[in-house]
Amino acid sequence: MRQDNQLIVLTHLSQLLTFITGFGGLLVPLVIWLTQKDNVYAMDEQGKHILNFQLSMLIYSIICIPLILALGLGILGLFILCVLSFIYPIINAIRASHGKTPRYPLSLNFIS
Repeated sequence: MRQDNQLIVLTHLSQLLTFITGFGGLLVPLVIWLTQKDNVYAMDEQGKHILNFQLSMLIYSIICIPLILALGLGILGLFILCVLSFIYPIINAIRASHGKTPRYPLSLNFIS
């Protein structure tokens, strides 16, 4: 196993592909995690955090869509999710570059 903080940082930042292309924020980290989790030290743990966060954001977004029609609160919820989805991958990429464990808010534990 090798230490590769740059790949881990890239994996965190690859979540931002959703803002550029409209998709890929879940797919690219998933592919990197699946192919490198046994080769790179700490990739398994970091990748699980990333995927749990992305899946959580997807579920919260799906919950917010009916709330747009029902209460109008869904727009505020989607805005907050958008901000969190943009800021936390950057924060955790910086943390990963220093060898620290990422912390994603509102992340449900799907993959343990």
